[in-house]
Amino acid sequence: MLTSLERARFAVIGGGLSGLTAAFSLRRMAPEAAVDLFESSDRLGGPLNTHDYGDFVWEQGADSFTTKLPWALELCETLGLGDQLQPTSPTQRRALVVCHGRLEPVPAGFVLMRPQRVGSVLTSRVLSLQAKLRLLREPFIKPHPGVADENHDESVASFAKRRLGQETFERLVQPLLGGIYVADAERLSLAATMPEFLEAERRYGSLWRAPLDAPTASEHRRAGADDDESADALHAQGARYHAFLAPRRGLSQLVDALASHLESSRIFLRAGAEEVRRCGGGQWRVVCKEGPEVAREAAEQPYDGILLAVAAPRAAKLLGKIDAEVAAELAAIEYASSAVVNLGYRPEQFADPLAGFGFVVPEVERLNLVAASFPGVKFANRSSTECVPIRGFVGGAKNPEIVDWDDQRLIDTVHRELEPLLKISGRPAVTRVARWYQAMPQYHVGHVARLRRIERSLNELPGCEVAGNSYEGVGIPQCVRSGLLAAERLVSHAQAECGATSAEAR
Repeated sequence: MLTSLERARFAVIGGGLSGLTAAFSLRRMAPEAAVDLFESSDRLGGPLNTHDYGDFVWEQGADSFTTKLPWALELCETLGLGDQLQPTSPTQRRALVVCHGRLEPVPAGFVLMRPQRVGSVLTSRVLSLQAKLRLLREPFIKPHPGVADENHDESVASFAKRRLGQETFERLVQPLLGGIYVADAERLSLAATMPEFLEAERRYGSLWRAPLDAPTASEHRRAGADDDESADALHAQGARYHAFLAPRRGLSQLVDALASHLESSRIFLRAGAEEVRRCGGGQWRVVCKEGPEVAREAAEQPYDGILLAVAAPRAAKLLGKIDAEVAAELAAIEYASSAVVNLGYRPEQFADPLAGFGFVVPEVERLNLVAASFPGVKFANRSSTECVPIRGFVGGAKNPEIVDWDDQRLIDTVHRELEPLLKISGRPAVTRVARWYQAMPQYHVGHVARLRRIERSLNELPGCEVAGNSYEGVGIPQCVRSGLLAAERLVSHAQAECGATSAEAR
């Protein structure tokens, strides 16, 4: 039995952002406790991976985080990175969308599914006249009969088509969300991804009638969100770019800062856990048959708490012999793979300057590209006088096979599709491909209900927690929060065990 928090031992399985944040939080809350982190790959950070090209840095995964949710910013400030954060460039803050083979601006004020400026919609070249007239009917569309039920859920596609019309869904909603979730909108859960739109329909009967600063259930859960961005949001196009920050040397700077604060902990790389087991006294063991001998020896010691900061299907395998019910629920959370194709061109290869931070691609355009971003426009130090980087995104739930194409085929495909859109002449001078297999969870309809069942099952496994992007958000702030909360629950459990032991001793 655990007699003192100072003698507690915790294991964190998974060295991505959630796992690193959890380990860091455990060290802060229980500085005398032992914290071991097991990572199956040869590096920390998961999809957060920055490559330094000398004059500029190039991200292989995410490139920034939103400050609308406070947790990533607060973590950076705690780590001493506050003065290293840079905002997006104040110019060219707009998103583009491919429309009939050309790039067009997303209508100003159209944020994911919320149209707020009638004039920008009516003058946009993205939608036909028929689609614009259908969109103007949105305030008069009756709410879904089941929306009054707080447990109501439906797909993003169903909701958007019903409220905004088929063409607006195809030309704006689907590509904007596709760039975030690389998901099938026909299966993507609205309740799990954007509950504020469900609540707008529930409370106001319309997306247009819902005020921008109206408090929603999801915003109440996201304590600390700004309340003063209504004016900016009216001009936002697709993403609220003014609310994004990034470390100057890339997001690997955040990973390195977390790792540097874990010097008193043990971090085992190439140490993939195969199973976790319960042992006497409410403790846990990690089965680690591969990796460094020191990691295998460490895993043989009992832990007072264990945190699974890995993808839900892998967590299911780790818990499979302990609780088949929770393992089945975890395994049911599907994942999609994607690839980032980084291409660098010389400035003179572009007929026109890049305008905007990037573009998204509707499925109806029948391209392989899901989206592309322009890092050198978005951030001041992400290009050089000799290289203009473009990041192309492919794959996802609707095109999983492309991720397995060889590098050259991916490079050729992305270049061929970028060439007419950006008026590029000649081949890229720099290329790099990053593949992220089974890295993006798919929040299908019913995801929120599944999370409740997982939570109930985990309550029967005291001392075991899960964290990561499988559950309540795929963004960097949500992953940080997931790790923080899981660490807090582990420490609370350990403290309760200490109290129970003291009471028994008396």
